[in-house]
Amino acid sequence: MTDILLVPFLFLVKTILVLAVWVVIAEVLINWLFIANIFNTNNRFLIMLTDTLERLTNAMLSPIRRNLPCVVGSLDLSPIILILALTFLENVVIRIIMKLA
Repeated sequence: MTDILLVPFLFLVKTILVLAVWVVIAEVLINWLFIANIFNTNNRFLIMLTDTLERLTNAMLSPIRRNLPCVVGSLDLSPIILILALTFLENVVIRIIMKLA
């Protein structure tokens, strides 16, 4: 009986983890494009999009940034570590789903 509810819930968790990875990737890419002056810094839509992505990722990235020093100059490795952790969790959820199904 619990498998009936647990498997769809785990699929939902897996989907949320995949979306979180893509949000982190999008936020990093948009920040790089702003730094390289490819995007216009006066574009309201892009500023709003960047702000939204930053708010979504800051909650996940700030604990990593507090505990991880900058290695080379201002190179921020926290998105890479977050993506690796989210991918690890996704693989754990997939293994649990495979055991239950």
